[in-house]
Order: sequence, then C-alpha cells, then structure tokens
Amino acid sequence: MARQNPLTPVMSRLRRPLSLTWAGLIAERLVRAFWPFWTVLAATAAALILGLQDMMPIEVVWVGFVLAGLGLIGFAIHGAMRFRWPRRQEAVDRMDSVMPGRPLAALGDRQAIGGGDPASEALWQAHLRRMAERASAAKAVEPDLALAPRDPFGLRYVALLGLVVALLFGSVMRVGSVSQMGPGTGTDLATGPAWEGWIEPPTYTGLPSLYLNDQKGEIRVPEGSRVTLRLYGEVGALSVAETVSGRTEDVGAATDTEHSFEIVSDGTLSIDGPGGKSWKIVAIPDEKPQVSLVSDGAKTTFDGQMSQPFKAEDDYGVVRGTATFRLDMDEIERRYGLAVDPEPREPITIDLPMPITGDRAEFTETLIENLSQHPWAHLPVTLEFEVSDATEQTGQSAPEQMKLPARRFFDPLAASVIEMRRDLLWSRDNATRVAQVLRAVSHAPEDGLFRSETAYLRLRVILRRLETLTAHDSLTTEAQEEVAQALWDLALVLEDGDIGDALERMREAQERLSEAMRNGASEDEIARLMQELRDATQDYLRQKSQQAQRDGEQQQGDQQLSENMMTLDQQDLQDMMDRIQELMEQGRYAEAEQALQEFQEMMENLRMTEGQQGQQGQNPGQEAMEGLAETLRDQQGLSDQAFRDLQEQFNPNSQQGQSQQNEGRDGSQGRGQSHQQGQGNQQGQGNQPGQQPGQQQGQSGEQGQQGQQGSLADRQEALRRELERQRGNLPGAGSEAGDAARESLDQADRAMRGAEEALRQDDLAEAIDRQSEAMEALREGMRNLGEAMAENNQTQGAQGQARGQFGDQQNDPLGRAPGQGAQVGTQDNLLQGEDVYRRARELLDEIRRRSGEGERPDVELEYLKRLLERF
Repeated sequence: MARQNPLTPVMSRLRRPLSLTWAGLIAERLVRAFWPFWTVLAATAAALILGLQDMMPIEVVWVGFVLAGLGLIGFAIHGAMRFRWPRRQEAVDRMDSVMPGRPLAALGDRQAIGGGDPASEALWQAHLRRMAERASAAKAVEPDLALAPRDPFGLRYVALLGLVVALLFGSVMRVGSVSQMGPGTGTDLATGPAWEGWIEPPTYTGLPSLYLNDQKGEIRVPEGSRVTLRLYGEVGALSVAETVSGRTEDVGAATDTEHSFEIVSDGTLSIDGPGGKSWKIVAIPDEKPQVSLVSDGAKTTFDGQMSQPFKAEDDYGVVRGTATFRLDMDEIERRYGLAVDPEPREPITIDLPMPITGDRAEFTETLIENLSQHPWAHLPVTLEFEVSDATEQTGQSAPEQMKLPARRFFDPLAASVIEMRRDLLWSRDNATRVAQVLRAVSHAPEDGLFRSETAYLRLRVILRRLETLTAHDSLTTEAQEEVAQALWDLALVLEDGDIGDALERMREAQERLSEAMRNGASEDEIARLMQELRDATQDYLRQKSQQAQRDGEQQQGDQQLSENMMTLDQQDLQDMMDRIQELMEQGRYAEAEQALQEFQEMMENLRMTEGQQGQQGQNPGQEAMEGLAETLRDQQGLSDQAFRDLQEQFNPNSQQGQSQQNEGRDGSQGRGQSHQQGQGNQQGQGNQPGQQPGQQQGQSGEQGQQGQQGSLADRQEALRRELERQRGNLPGAGSEAGDAARESLDQADRAMRGAEEALRQDDLAEAIDRQSEAMEALREGMRNLGEAMAENNQTQGAQGQARGQFGDQQNDPLGRAPGQGAQVGTQDNLLQGEDVYRRARELLDEIRRRSGEGERPDVELEYLKRLLERF
C-alpha cells in the first residue's frame, strides 16, 4: 500500500495563505511592469481635469496629447512584454522561503537511506512531524511593491499628487473641452466661427484690461499694451489684420487661431470674417516724469539739518529719484585754504523720499538731510533733482545754485576750527597751513579764549597729531578723516560746551544771539539761541530770586531800604524776551539788538541789586547754596591745577612761565597752590652758601614738584569731606527737587573719590575727567536746590502774608514805579504811548494763548476766562 504524501494534508490547510501569496506575486509583477504606464496616465488626467488645455495654445495641447498617447502605448507594450504570470509552485516557494528550515520542501522529500531500519524511519517520521507543525503555521507573504530603485526621482508620486490636486481643485467636466479644440468639431461647427480678445495695459499703469468684444470705435490705450486674440471654429474662417505692433519678423499667418502682440503706435485692428470687428487704436505715449524744487520752503535748522521741498509728477507715477550736489568751482572764492586745487570728490547723491502710500502721479515731499560734516559745507554747489518712472524714463530739475546747507558756528574759536577742518578736507596739501593757524590760535590760552582748559588740551593733542603725520608724510585719507572728525568734535565742545556759572552762560547766550543777528542767521538758529538765552536767564533767576524775596520779607515795614533796591518780576523778563524774538521774526534786527542791549543792562542792574540785598542777611538755604558755590570754585581750582601739571608733563619748558601766572588765592579761578608753596619754601630757605640764584630757584621748583601730587590728592580729600558736611545740612528734605539735589551731590562725592584715587596714582588725565564729573554734578545739585527753595518760598507766599508799602523808591528796570501790596509795578502809564491799540491787541492775544494752555492751574484758567468774558 502506497504511503500518503505528508505534504498533501498540509497544503489543503494552507490553501488560503497560499492564494494570497500568489495574488501578491501577481500585483508585484503588474506594478513593476506597468508603473510608467499609470504614471503617464495620472499626469495626463491631472492636466485635463485642471483645464490646462484651455490655457495653452492649441498647438502645445495637441503636441502634449500626441506625446502622452505615444507614451501610454509604448509603456503598455513594454509592460506586457515584461509581465509573466506566476505559477502556483512560485507561490509555494515564496511562502517556504520565509519559514525556517523550508518545511514545505522538507515535507515533499523522501528518505534516501535507512529504509527498513526502524530507528532511522522513526527519526524521519519525527522530522516530518516537526516540519508539518512548522508548515501549518505558515502565513501569506506580503508582496514587494517598492519601486524606488526603478523610479529614483519619484515620478509616480508627482503624477499621483497632481491627480489629487486636480480632483480637489479642478473639475472632471473640464475634460470635455478637449473635444471642442479640434478644427471643425464640437459646438463651433454648429454655431459657426467665433473670436474673443483682450487688451492688457502695462502693469505699472494700474489700468484695467479691456475686453475687445465689448469695445466699439476708437480705443485709447497706453503704449506697450498687449493684445491677445483667439479664433474659434474652422481654420481660415476668421483672420486678423493690424497696423499697431510694427512687427516685421515672426508675424505668423493671419488665420492662426491665436495672436498676441504689443501696441507701439497708432493704427487699426480688425478681425475679418463672420462676426468680425474693426477698431481704431490710439497709443498714448508714456510721458517723462518731471521734478522741480520748491524754493520758498527750503530751510536749515540750527544743527544744520536741511529741509528742501520738491514737487514731482508723472502720468503713471514716479518710481524713484535722487538729489545730487555738485561743487560749483566757478563760484568759489579761491583764497586762503581754498587756493590750492581740491582733492577729487564724488558728487553728493541722496535718494529722494517717496510717498509710502497714496498716488505717486503728483506729490510734494521734503528732502531732509544733514550735511554739516561734509567737506563742501557752506561752499557754493548746484543742486539737481532727478526722478524716473517704471519705463526708466528720467526727468531732471534745473540746477539750483546755493551754498551747501550746514550748521553755523557763532563762537569765533569754534568757527575758526571748523574753517581749518574744511581746509584740511579740501586738500591734504593744506595740512601745514592748518597746523600753523591752529598753533597761532592756541598760542595764549590764558587770555580767556578757551572756555575750559580741557578744550585747550584737546586742541593741542589734535595739533600734535597733525604735525606728526605731516612731518612723516603719513597723512593718508584715513588719517585725514580722523583728524577732521576730532576737529568737528572739538568745535561742538567750543560751541555748545557748558559754562558752569549761570551768569556767564547768560552773558554768553546774549553775545551769541547778538552775533547771530549781525551775521544774518536763519530763523531756526535764532530760535535756538533765543531758547538758550531763556534757559540761562531762568537758571540765573532761580538761584538769585529767592534771596531777594526773603530779604524783602525780613525788611517788611522798614522804610530805610537802599535807594538802589529794585524789584523785578520773572514774567517781565519773559515778556521782554518775547518782544525781542518778535522783533527778530519781523526782520527788525536793529530794534531787536537795541532791546537785547537794554536787556543786558537790566540784568546787570538786577545783579548789582541782588548783591546789595545779599548783604542784609542769609537763611540756611542761602548758606547752603553759597557753600556749594564755594565748593564748586575750589573744585574748579583743583581741576585747573591738575591740568597745568599735566601740561607741564607734555611741555616742561613752560613750567616757569606758568608758575608765574599761577598767583592768587589757593584753588580759585585756576590759581594753583603748589606753586605758591614752592615760592614760600624758597623764601624761607634763603640763599645757601655757594649756590647761585638760578640753582636755588631750580632746587625750589624740584621740591615743589616732588610733593605736588600728594598735595593735590590731600586737597581733593579735604574738599570731599567738606562736601559731606554740607550734604548733612542740606535743606529741602522731602521734596522732589530736594531729593534730586541730594542725589546729584552723592554723584559729586563719588566722582571726587575717583579723582582722589587717580591723583594718588599720578593719573592726571583720569583725575581731570573725574573732577569734571564732580563739577557737573555740583552744578546740577545747586540747580535742584534752587528749585526746592523756590517751591518752598511759593508755599510760604500762598499763606497771604501782607507786605508793607515800598515808599518812595526808584523805578524798576522796566521803568515802572513799585506797586502796592504784592504787586510788582503799577498800572500807571501801562497803555500810554504811540501804539495803544496794538499793545491792547497784543495783551488780548496773550490772554487767549495762556487760557488755551491746559497745564496751567485751574484758578489761573478761571481768571483768564473771566478776563476774556469782560473784554
């Protein structure tokens, strides 16, 4: 009896996984053979569903269809040739290959040796049972559908993505439009030939497209507009004729189904055939843009910032523009530093500001630029504006002759430094002359030409740097710019440097304002100098007014006041400065200068009067203010002495000459103490035997030099301790100004400590810097203390204390008689004069102006309102 094959029952149980594995083999071979076919098919379907055939020329569409059809046929044949139908045994081998030991193949094997041996047969049967168990657990094998080695660029995914996008955003109905694209097919044959067309103006014009089917007669469009025509129906039924494009090459046939060209000139456009039309085309040329300067609006601020308005226009809008400054050599006065030939420099080109929003067809803008540091500052130049449109057409303005706007310097020393800077930038050949002039300017600094010795030291450093570069022939362009920048910074310090004393600041502001009026300064410069005068005057009055008020309260009822005693209201000063500014704004500079002179005399009278009042008595606030002023003067003296010692290190030969100048009270006004000590030592020692007078003098100078640094440091320490004592007795605690004064004095204390440490380390430059910081903090503290005292006095004055009558006294600096009670002056003769009505109008305007200032107290605003209602 024949034995049953052990594979048969196992295969009956594996029928389902075997069928699935076989189906996977079929799918695997289909995918590998036909993936190019369905890739082309998906790409073609995506293009049709998206309607690309409606957006492309018909020739391109038909070429695409032909290529797609050939591709589909070719890839289908290629796939059919490569595809082989899998046999059942291949499915069995696929399943068997993934199981350990290949159990299906083992079950089909026969025992080759050991037949008839019970032990050998038993072993074989055990092996078959084990293989049958393994085979019974077999599962279907997944097909390998990976195509990356065959499609390294992922074309199948690209086509699939296009198909998904087409299904989401396209329409399957658009595929039917293909049937209407052929000649003599679809709806065109039923309805006859048809056409449609558009005229699209250039994008920069912002004009809409014109649909030719709706246009009649004459059409006016910009040059460069594009015409697009499409002809439908039987080829040859319609034709296009035009004389607007000026084409001579690649014209094409008049019966082509699509035409596209640009309009470059006037002419005609017609479509001949059933339903055709004809138009007269007028090409509107693109005009050149235009730009012009608005001369009456040009101005320059006090710091040299130029504002030059300009007007630009174009038919479709200006795109960009530039302003160009060119040096006008014919108008330059060639003398002094400008006598040599200048170094070549490129014209100054600045981009013009364009409107961010709105129409650029016509607009007015302002070019704002600061060219104060340019080498051509204040030299004759020509200014030319140029603008361009989208077609790169340009328009220029007429050259405008002017002097390059820049900052003006009214301080004589600052102006001379700026002039030497200009000469150096004009040509490096002027370096020797510039050095000579600067050395001549700084020859005698003790004459008061320099506001601070720090500025003098900076000038000497710049001068030494310039002479060194010139001597070694190493004045390169970079070094030239470096020295020019240093000169500019020095000029700013000389022009705007802080003058510690309020009275000196006020006098300096008056002088600069008077100089500006004589030199014909601009309105912005005069306004700035006028504001400086106001600030300086306010600082001066803030320090002095409270002393006068307190002295008046102490002398209440006393009829023996000095005949020179005069009172002055701060509002009177304000009105007088307003009058000066009004005269300057009206161009009446002679009257303004006369009024300024009267203002100076009035302030001198006020200073003399306050000096007399200060002798009557002092309160704690006044004592603190005077103590801080004395500390400030001592600190200034220490700083000056440190500067002289630093100067002696740079120029030892000037030691004797300077020691002769340093005479006077110790520590004040820059008079040094160490030199006096040296002189005292010399006198005490007398002439030693065997010593010549010159030797004795030299030894005394050496002795004074040895202990000089220690002496300065000790004096700095003593001054700091004095400041600590003054801080403990400072009035005005609890108020905002009083706290600010204490904070400023704390800063001064820290700066003094730094100066003391620098002096003990023989670092004079660092000590001078720290001493400058200390002096600035002291000035700020005194200013804040004055504000605290003013607030305190205003509070006391609001309590309604009665004041006595002034009796028979002289008029105030404004020529008015002292009033009664709390008044300053009287209303007598207030409106007497040649121009009563004008003065009344000015008073009414001033009342209206003040009533509109919301920051004024409510009580004052109500009072002003009642005045307006009454008058």
